[in-house]
Amino acid sequence: MSTNNRDLARLPRGFRDRPAADVLAERQMLDRIRSVFESYGFDALETPAFEFADALGKFLPDQDRPNEGVFALRDDDEQWLSLRYDLTAPLARYVAQNYDVLPKPFRRYQTGSVYRNEKPGPGRFREFTQFDADTVGTASMLADAEGAMLLCDAFDALGLGGQYVVKMNNRKILNGVLETAGVRDDAQRMTVLRAIDKLDRLGAAGVRLLLGAGRKDESGDFTKGAGLSPDAIEKVLAFTASGAALRSDVCGRFDALVGDSADGAQGVKELREIDAFLTAAGYESTRVAFDPAIVRGLAYYTGPVLEAEMTFEVRNEDGQLVRFGSVASGGRYDDLVKRFTGQDVPATGVSIGVSRLLAALSARGLTAQDVFDGPVVVLVMDRDAIPGYLAMVRELRAAGIRAEVYMGTSGMKAQMKYADKRQSRVAVIEGGDERARGEVTLKDLALGAEQAKQVKDRDQWAKGGSAQVTIPRSELVARVKAMLGRA
Repeated sequence: MSTNNRDLARLPRGFRDRPAADVLAERQMLDRIRSVFESYGFDALETPAFEFADALGKFLPDQDRPNEGVFALRDDDEQWLSLRYDLTAPLARYVAQNYDVLPKPFRRYQTGSVYRNEKPGPGRFREFTQFDADTVGTASMLADAEGAMLLCDAFDALGLGGQYVVKMNNRKILNGVLETAGVRDDAQRMTVLRAIDKLDRLGAAGVRLLLGAGRKDESGDFTKGAGLSPDAIEKVLAFTASGAALRSDVCGRFDALVGDSADGAQGVKELREIDAFLTAAGYESTRVAFDPAIVRGLAYYTGPVLEAEMTFEVRNEDGQLVRFGSVASGGRYDDLVKRFTGQDVPATGVSIGVSRLLAALSARGLTAQDVFDGPVVVLVMDRDAIPGYLAMVRELRAAGIRAEVYMGTSGMKAQMKYADKRQSRVAVIEGGDERARGEVTLKDLALGAEQAKQVKDRDQWAKGGSAQVTIPRSELVARVKAMLGRA
């Protein structure tokens, strides 16, 4: 699209730009998470953004068109390629391709962008970042328990201790409940699971509609329901409404709900094993709870599932206080690799929604955004002296200090404005007289801004006070470090 023969600068819906402070805050958060994941013995892996559409499978959202729910294109061989919608399906493809040479179990972590061709909304983007850790090649419930431990330790490392709960359930238990309610068709069961997964967002009334004939949203779009009978709907809602409590108490409640279902009984047994591991490791029910409302909407989950929620309150767009909510999820997917290999390869993992977790840290004042510093800026007072200015930034960089020479052609006033816009803490000034004396002037821009609020006359401003100091050129690095608080 263009206007007056000019291209229109605009972003596609559901995508966003992020400034330097946001990128830095995310990087620092990811570094802490990475440190925790590596302390557990997980190794890094990277996979491409594009996969063959059939490798991703029809798990999101189980429609016939290969590009439904994902961004897809045909390559020059007329094969469908899709941008990955998560990091798990590419992992399954990687394991299948390299199965014979990988250690079993195979433990990897990965972070990267994923893409959903879905309707965007407030806080809901078509491109977002996930941080995953998965264990492939073991059916032991210890791996599932460890996923919950991993999230707890990552949140603690980020300063969120006491402000979260990791909720777990088992898809086999819900399968048992649905079996007792007369729901045995796989497609209908998945519709039920996806309806329950919207419980936090839509409430019981909205989920009741999705379990029945269907629901029309605020925009007028209609979602077809699962078509359950009124009696089956009430059984499902009663199960999900039973609430989280002590893990042993919830397991006892589950025993009564699954009846004679072998699948359901196996699910309860698995949760009891997970409870034993968590208890032995010191992860109490206030940190990891069992909750029947946790089901996860993706089709490939086969057993234990989890969702990590922040428990503190924030104000929503309407100014109402609401619980912050989910920042991570995961579960067991024992059949995903089998699609490629034909043999059983059990697997389980967790996935952190990076943007959501960063928003949680920001809401608690735990990000680095408010302490972001731009580079030290060396002003260009004399273009013939640029070799000397380059020597200054080279020395500063060698000392681990971000630094740059001003690249524009404007005068000193504009250069100082530039340094302010770059959020620089220090500007380095060397004119001809200073160079002749072997000196440089350092201006502490942060301190200068504070002093400017108290300046009473022009002469006082011009002198710069303690925010500006002239020093021997040989002391440049040491004095800049002192100004930055690194001495």
